[in-house]
Amino acid sequence: MKKIVAIGGGEIGRPGFPVETTQIDKEIMNLTGKKNPRLLFIPTASVDSELYYETVKKHFGENLGCKTDVLYLINKNLSKKEISKKVFGSDIIYVGGGNTLNMMKVWRKNDVDKILKQAYEKGIVLSGLSAGSICWFKYGSSDSRKSINPKADLIKVSGLGLINALHCPHYDFEKDRKPDLKKMTRKTSGIAIAIDNCCAIEIIDDKYKIICSKSSANAYRVYWKANKYYEEVIKKEKEFKLLKDLLTK
Repeated sequence: MKKIVAIGGGEIGRPGFPVETTQIDKEIMNLTGKKNPRLLFIPTASVDSELYYETVKKHFGENLGCKTDVLYLINKNLSKKEISKKVFGSDIIYVGGGNTLNMMKVWRKNDVDKILKQAYEKGIVLSGLSAGSICWFKYGSSDSRKSINPKADLIKVSGLGLINALHCPHYDFEKDRKPDLKKMTRKTSGIAIAIDNCCAIEIIDDKYKIICSKSSANAYRVYWKANKYYEEVIKKEKEFKLLKDLLTK
């Protein structure tokens, strides 16, 4: 089975912040069918932040029982064989937040995009938040330019295309997300999936459901049709629904 859990955002316990996504993270683990799954953290978007990995080790390792490892692509010059061994030796891929545009450039340079698509076909659980959720979609609404210019607009970044939609994370958390997505979807065909912090879309093969670690958090279908703008809350249901119905206007 092919499995993706794309999380809109939330904290996992970095210094000075609470843990907000535990319920979602446990579901990611459950998808492996293992009590102590092997989780590979990819912090490319945060420029291989070692502090970020320390947070991941504490949350997923010490608290939840995963066997954690990390794939550094910027600070280490790994061969394609070494990268593949780490990726294919894991049960879960967890991609951290940060600069999506830079991350995708590094991935493509190192063939990590192709390796992750192979991992998807092998049934390894693909997951992550923010940049780590955008990457699984065809496109994402990204604040990657703000690292250079804080006043820069959000931009559309190309992801791996495993989910045929535009994705907007942090929908409830960052004030420019909603108005920008309205403009971005005007110029982008198809559906956008917007996700609040502490909410995620779980996709298994051709079906999906919405899961959350905070009851007020939601995911939305966003699109233009006949010159009218729609923003529809996606129902949280126990049963999985057909993904094609979600992605069709």
